Amino acid sequence: MCIVKGTKADTVIEILSKIPLKQRRKVKEVTLDMAGNMGLIVKKSFIEATLVIDRFHVQKLALDALQEIRIKHRWDALDAENSAIEKARNNNEKYTPILFSNGDTLKQLLARSRYLLYKSNSKWTKNQQKRAKILFEHYPDLEKAYKLCQNLSWIFNNIKGKTSALIRLAKWDEKVRQAAFKSFNTIARTMSIHYKNILNYFDNRSTNASAESFNAKIKAFRAQFRGVRNVEFFLFRLTTIFA
Repeated sequence: MCIVKGTKADTVIEILSKIPLKQRRKVKEVTLDMAGNMGLIVKKSFIEATLVIDRFHVQKLALDALQEIRIKHRWDALDAENSAIEKARNNNEKYTPILFSNGDTLKQLLARSRYLLYKSNSKWTKNQQKRAKILFEHYPDLEKAYKLCQNLSWIFNNIKGKTSALIRLAKWDEKVRQAAFKSFNTIARTMSIHYKNILNYFDNRSTNASAESFNAKIKAFRAQFRGVRNVEFFLFRLTTIFA
């Protein structure tokens, strides 16, 4: 195992070049994100490898765009509530927020909807189903954005073969353009730039999910100690516990 400090392309390429070329030629596929430095590292170090954009990085962009829309509505709701409170105070009245049928105020509805938007509707709890129904009735744009995310997930989960995937992703791109969400349009442009490497996923359905999971474990382990002073001992403990 090789651990390199940082992600500077020149540094990583220099260290990987110490591995014999014959060994590096054996690497046939590498999953990565859409960062330019990572692509450069792979192209320079593993010349026989196919680059595969990890599906979860693509889906995360869509989910981030969805949450961006929700957050914007939440700030608007906060501003509206503050204005209503000030108005009531100026009129010597008591402010009473409007409650929905599930007991949420508008501000709470938008805050508490965060996690349900990450999940498939088949995995919603009864409370989440009720909250989602209210949310989508008041914010149709959130429902439209949510469906775009779920549709993208469905493509990665169910479509087999590059040709079918290309057709489905093109249709998804058209839906994005019709929806006219600025953040989703940015994602569509990013995907069009990297589409060849994204489509490579549909050959072997490779992801770096296990590496991302291990990375999350390392971060959680490090957080327990609020940082690391002795790097060598920290790495020793990591290998002892997780290797």
